[in-house]
Formats: sequence, structure tokens, C-alpha cells
Amino acid sequence: MLVLGRKVGEKLVIDGNITVEVVKIQGNRISLGIVAPSNIKILRSELTEPQVNAQIVEVAVEDGLLVAC
Repeated sequence: MLVLGRKVGEKLVIDGNITVEVVKIQGNRISLGIVAPSNIKILRSELTEPQVNAQIVEVAVEDGLLVAC
């Protein structure tokens, strides 16, 4: 695992076409903005595990950033 420190507004680029930006830090929570091609599936890790009651996640684009609600 690669561990990086980033400040608000700083980004990292994965494979030249996926950008992750630290949008907000509040207490012990951070908000990340992810820009990726539409064919890339992005899921929170808890959604990849089998669950009895599946959750529906709404995804929206705000200011050019993909936001999961």
C-alpha cells in the first residue's frame, strides 16, 4: 500500500487518466473528488462486500467532480 499525505486542493493522478483531489478536510473526515473515464467503476469498499440489505448509492457530477451520495 502506498500512503501519501495531501492537503486541500492537492491531487494525485493514477495511470494518467484518473485524478483524485482532496476537496475538504473536516475533523477526521475528508471529501475526495475523483475524475475518471466513464468506463471505470468506483465503489466504496463496503459496497464490494456481500450484504443482506444492498444499499443504493446515488452518484452525481458537481463542478466536474464525481460525487457519491
